[in-house]
Amino acid sequence: MVGESKLNLFGVINALLLCCVGLITVYPIIYIFSISISDTASVVQGKITLFPKGINFDAYLDVLKDDRIPRAYLNTIFYTGFGTFINLLLTAIAAYPLSRPDFIWRKYWMIGIVLTMFLNPGIIPNYLIVHGLGLTDTVWALVIPNAIWTMELIILKSFYESMSSQVRESALIDGASEYRILFNIVIPLSKPALASIGLFYFMGHWNSFFLPMIYLTDSSMYPLQVVLRDMLIFDEGTKTGLVDAAALAPQAKKNATIVLSMIPVLLIYPFAQKYFAKGVMLGSEKG
Repeated sequence: MVGESKLNLFGVINALLLCCVGLITVYPIIYIFSISISDTASVVQGKITLFPKGINFDAYLDVLKDDRIPRAYLNTIFYTGFGTFINLLLTAIAAYPLSRPDFIWRKYWMIGIVLTMFLNPGIIPNYLIVHGLGLTDTVWALVIPNAIWTMELIILKSFYESMSSQVRESALIDGASEYRILFNIVIPLSKPALASIGLFYFMGHWNSFFLPMIYLTDSSMYPLQVVLRDMLIFDEGTKTGLVDAAALAPQAKKNATIVLSMIPVLLIYPFAQKYFAKGVMLGSEKG
């Protein structure tokens, strides 16, 4: 019958592989969450394999009492929101002239932009530039060096090129300037593309660790990922006594912090998954 699904060897193997990939992906999340809500004795003795034992939320209470975590959480939210806004604004502006066939030296501009994906000056020159501009210990040190990602720029440029040129021509006939066309016509029509690359920018800022570690020396400005790193490295030696160890396992506190850092992404991703897939396909529509 037409439309009837047939069971074949490829379908069975494909389903098994997808199940394995799904288990490999989900297991670390379940394991981290199980440790964060398990009792101290089970955690210290290494009895947690998948499901929690002796459920309690003392680790979460301890994390929320730590002044570093709420402050770092707010810092991360601010850096992510502000950085993503700057990324989308500058990417939308830069992609527009590059999408126009009549843009002067368009081909050479694109060659220079693509080369930045393969030629990187390195950490030390980047740090010297940021430090020389007086941007260290400011939010601009995290935003300006990554203001435009080359791949996202190419994706948005391809989306602009796929749009009908008749809309722009009609606006020009009505006397609209290029700025008005961009902000009042092109950008509103590009919401799906902007949403897809915005999600990539969001994930990049939320998980950013290396740049804040280099450019920020003030601990009060640390994002959540840097605080997590400090906890993983330095907190091991803070609980030396048996009484302290029995009170709360360091592993539980660390995993509770990790779970809290994953919550925004876990809440956003199910609703935005289609934009991730669309963002991957946008770059292949037109080069």
